[in-house]
Amino acid sequence: MKHIYFLFFITTTISFGQIPGNYYDSATGSGYTLKTQLKDIISNGHVDRDYGDLYTGYQTTDNDNFFENDNSVLDMYSENPLAIDPYNFAHDTNGGTSPGQACGNFTFESDCYNREHIFPQGFFDQERPMRTDIHHVVPTDGRVNGFRSNFPFGLVGTNLISQSNISNPTQNGSKLGNCISPGYSGTVFEPINEFKGDIARMLLYFAVRYEDNWDDTGWDPHTDINNPLNGTSDQFYETWYINLLYSWHVQDPVSTRETTRNNAAYDYQGNANPFIDHPEYVQSIWQNVLSTDQPTLQENITIYPNPVSSDLVYFGTNSSLEIKIYNVLGKMVRKSRTSNSKNYINISGLRKGVYIVKMESSSGTSTKKLIRQ
Repeated sequence: MKHIYFLFFITTTISFGQIPGNYYDSATGSGYTLKTQLKDIISNGHVDRDYGDLYTGYQTTDNDNFFENDNSVLDMYSENPLAIDPYNFAHDTNGGTSPGQACGNFTFESDCYNREHIFPQGFFDQERPMRTDIHHVVPTDGRVNGFRSNFPFGLVGTNLISQSNISNPTQNGSKLGNCISPGYSGTVFEPINEFKGDIARMLLYFAVRYEDNWDDTGWDPHTDINNPLNGTSDQFYETWYINLLYSWHVQDPVSTRETTRNNAAYDYQGNANPFIDHPEYVQSIWQNVLSTDQPTLQENITIYPNPVSSDLVYFGTNSSLEIKIYNVLGKMVRKSRTSNSKNYINISGLRKGVYIVKMESSSGTSTKKLIRQ
């Protein structure tokens, strides 16, 4: 049988280089066994830093070296990746109340930024180390943080919720309203597409790191309003939430910004988010509850763009292949063919995201994953 493979290139990125190469060596299982193995890995070495230290940590974990590249606070609730940001915050290590810096009081969006718990701290009674864990505690605009409150994340429909002194959608397009994600009908908060995968991987990290804590004294019961927990250490979240987070995970793949943040967080706190280093772990752990409509991540991942051309996908064979590219919903979006003289296809026009590539030849059919970044 002829072997079919992708050639891929990795571009140079900013890296702290702190995560050891053997960090995940003991992650040998699958399903919830793998989940617990990862919990042991990322719990060992985790240093519980003071809550006020987060502002110092943000100078390396959440510094904008990726969009405007202006060293401002990279706030997922105000960043506009396609145009000029509506406003920016300067890093503040003192937690002060100066306009444009960190604060505890705010009236309008852009007044100041504070610390957003992606998994709301009210659900765990502000206990540590959950409260100070930089892998899910991020700098965000104070007013938008309060606007999101403790609502779960999800896809928002047309019934937007109004609150005083804030627009909905917000200035960068985040919004609060009725949920149209399958399986839930309550109020949800939807960030912009650029950061949906980032937020999903933060919440999945939380499900691993704190899988044994959900029923500790002080934690809200999983039946409380807005609480997406399902009442078990294994699955951790309700099924609808797992499927939502997984869909965001594959539609918005790991970016250079996330890898840089993960390395900086390891340097700051001593542990890493495994779903940034190994995106395939998500599917392996929760495969028993994922919708059959979800794509699999068991195949090798090919990373693009490459230094030659971000529009050309090369195949390591000179034989004739019929190439069919499908989006995550199973719809074919591109069809092409390679030959003995042309072992590549052009994917110009394909939007950023995850695609399934099926390669058919006289020897059979192979399937690979293409991540368009």
